[in-house]
Amino acid sequence: MIRIGIVGYGNVGRGAESAVLQSEDMVLTGIFTRRAPESIHPQRDDTPVYPISRLEEPGAEVDVLLLCGGSATDLPLQTPELAHRYCVVDTFDTHARIPEHFANVDAAAKEGATAAIISTGWDPGLFSLMRILGTSVLPEGTGDTFWGPGVSQGHSDAVRRIEGVADARQYTIPVQKTMQAVRKGESGFTARDKHTREVYVVLKEGADPQRVAQEIITMPNYFDAYDTTVHFISADEMAAEHAAMPHGGFVIRSGRLGAARQYDSLMEFKLELDSNPMFTGAVMAAFGRACHRLHEQGRRGCFTAFDVPLGLLSPLSAEELRGKLL
Repeated sequence: MIRIGIVGYGNVGRGAESAVLQSEDMVLTGIFTRRAPESIHPQRDDTPVYPISRLEEPGAEVDVLLLCGGSATDLPLQTPELAHRYCVVDTFDTHARIPEHFANVDAAAKEGATAAIISTGWDPGLFSLMRILGTSVLPEGTGDTFWGPGVSQGHSDAVRRIEGVADARQYTIPVQKTMQAVRKGESGFTARDKHTREVYVVLKEGADPQRVAQEIITMPNYFDAYDTTVHFISADEMAAEHAAMPHGGFVIRSGRLGAARQYDSLMEFKLELDSNPMFTGAVMAAFGRACHRLHEQGRRGCFTAFDVPLGLLSPLSAEELRGKLL
């Protein structure tokens, strides 16, 4: 049994918990939190909850930690710090900073003789695999990725970190006209051409809505490259109308094959999710299995979805995979 620890018990943490409990080859040995442990109520009463400082002490019964914090401020510090002592998996999703994050985690994991897999989930993660598959099979072609319509956890978390914000949900909405053009082989679209963003914000008492809105729409790597609309609503309206966390998206690649480029080809991968965090947690758990196996093979350092053989994600043996899925 692979001993799994979960760091952070928000939406993604609860998704990871559900995924681990559904996995026959995993056991959840602890939830580690910055909150008061007694305030955490796991799905199973016998799941221990510890302060995160417990991970600084020797003897934690963990093979792999699933790090379920946010990409804005948590994971850039947490992942390399914990990779010094544990095998870790995170969902760092600030695309522009992935090379920097990889370098920091790689150095820490190699120093600590651990294995780490960063930027798992469905994008980056599964969508990344589809992009490399599409460009490899159809090297002469065009393609793009579209997210939504749905709630972005990372963007919502980034808004909640703004001073004066009590709660927030951010919806990413693909531009249908642009998506159809990409399917036809057109290219050259900007981020603004492809998506719009809708942000719903509950303000703390006394917060300046104009300042908060300006901080949102100008936030680098999150909103500054998009047409963004900010709506200020009440906490009751947020609870009534924005409690669900659906998401999804498309990876599209089109190209032409043959000596005269006469054969059109279209590859498309689609996700349609009732719960973004539940699905993200499920992907994390699968990569947690792969991380443990990489470490057992003697691999050290940082890895991404590109470095993990797909067979390592599955609880099935190589023989079973060949017999059932090949």
